[in-house]
Amino acid sequence: MLIGFVLLATLTVWLIGGALCSARHRQIGPPPSNFPAENFRVESSSGSKLSGWLLNAEKSKGVIILMHGVRGCRLGMLERARFLHTHGYTVLLFDFQAHGESSGKKITFGYLESRDACAVVDFARNRFPEQKLSVIGGSLGGAAAILATPPLKVDAMVLEMVYPTIKQAISARLKMKLGKAGGLFTPLLTCQLKLRLGFNADDLRPIDKVRGITVPKLFMAGDQDQHTPLTEAKELFNAASEPKEFWEIKGAEHVDLYAYDREQYEKRVLTFLELRLRTSQ
Repeated sequence: MLIGFVLLATLTVWLIGGALCSARHRQIGPPPSNFPAENFRVESSSGSKLSGWLLNAEKSKGVIILMHGVRGCRLGMLERARFLHTHGYTVLLFDFQAHGESSGKKITFGYLESRDACAVVDFARNRFPEQKLSVIGGSLGGAAAILATPPLKVDAMVLEMVYPTIKQAISARLKMKLGKAGGLFTPLLTCQLKLRLGFNADDLRPIDKVRGITVPKLFMAGDQDQHTPLTEAKELFNAASEPKEFWEIKGAEHVDLYAYDREQYEKRVLTFLELRLRTSQ
């Protein structure tokens, strides 16, 4: 009985590993007719050619780069882009490598995606050299922003539901699939990182990198999130350097936090951006 469970769990973990790493390409096409953005393409040191949209604002108050979550694409950030543009910000949204219309073979949970984050920030800096810049990253997007080396040349960061270490992220997901005992199988997935993706679990530790990011940061997480439990989100926050803020969202799981509570999200994010993009350097 026990041997059967272990074998089944091992097979499940192997299949989960393959599914998590699989590229998530989709055809997106031109921007929606009511979203007057221009297409852009950026070459990243990840080896990917990144596809994105740029929505310029007249008398722009700053530039915001939106970074989607794992297995998502820029379409998941479209509504955020609309509200930010309405409030006077120039917005860029793009697909990470192995997502959407960007090339790439494997999702790497922030390892290669951090290079994509650097590439798009550099593109925005060159395009808008006189403007201040912030990123908003959800889950994978937030991890990529934190893991970037050297730190992203931005003036502020909004970081949603970011894992402290990949080991903790994997353990949480295994527990969701296999119950509390699922965490015991974490090494079976972390050892696959080198085999499948060419790097180790120690390369995916945002908690180590966040200490060196000195720009203002707004962290947010739901108190019902099982993928990145609130205790782990606060662990990352506590490791971060000042200035920083934390917003705990009551009742929210690992979901689109903007869709979950638009009114409060807009209030929190706009207040943060208007203050930090005006005063930070």
